[in-house]
Parts: sequence; C-alpha cells; structure tokens
Amino acid sequence: MITPSFVALIPFLPKFQCFVIAENLEGEEREFFTQKVDEIQRIIDEMPVTYQQEGLGDQAIVYLHYFFGNCHWFITEKDIEGDGTIHAFGMADLGYGPEYGYISILEIVQSSIAIELDIFWEPKTRAEVMQQHYNQPTGDSIPVGVASPL
Repeated sequence: MITPSFVALIPFLPKFQCFVIAENLEGEEREFFTQKVDEIQRIIDEMPVTYQQEGLGDQAIVYLHYFFGNCHWFITEKDIEGDGTIHAFGMADLGYGPEYGYISILEIVQSSIAIELDIFWEPKTRAEVMQQHYNQPTGDSIPVGVASPL
C-alpha cells in the first residue's frame, strides 16, 4: 500500500529504488518497508535546512547517505527552498576523497547510474563518518567546494 510517507519521500529516492520500494510496500515485506519509509521520512522532516548546522564542523549531523560503488554523498542539510533537493549541503566523495559543498539531491535521484539512498543509514556526526569511512579522527581538513553528483 502506497503510504503518505512514501509519497513525501519520492523526491529523495533514485528512480529505480523508488520503484523497488513501491513494489515492496505491496509485497510480503510490506511491514518492514512501511516502517523503514516512515523512519526515513521522519529523518528528512527533522533534517535541518541549509546553514542551520553552519559552524558545527565535525559535530554537524549527517542525515542521509547516498552511494554508488566507491562514490558517497553524505547530506547534512536539505535545501531551505522547495522540497529540499536542489541545493542540499554535505560531503561528497567521488572516489578521490571527500569534499564539502552543495549537492543536488535532484541530480542524484535523476541520475542514469544506479545511485542508492542508504535505507539502513543512522544519522551520525561528520566526525563519526570520517572515522568509519576514512579511518580519520576528524574531517576539518577536507576542502570546501561545489560537489557534483556525476
């Protein structure tokens, strides 16, 4: 059953993943997927908008994680305007190391490559992300730039 939470989540889901989750909301795993969709939608609803975590450095919370192969997009703030997907802020790593900057979630979800939203992601600080993904105690030395999903 397609839920209101799922409909609200669609702008943040890559096309193929959207289709797969919709199918699972109707299948035998519907209870799990209904709970997961509700959980992710709550995270997005509570996610700060651009500039609300400014100055927090490594204590800024990473709310969403997208990935494809060795590429990662860690979203800390959704866009203050519209549905939150045009100019989000976070850290992108296209396989050459992480960089802070503006990230278009819209471009990620409309990409022709199989980028996925990590539905098992738990919000955590940038410091925790740097430790877990890069074995670095801090991300303060990461360059700031404009990160493109492709």
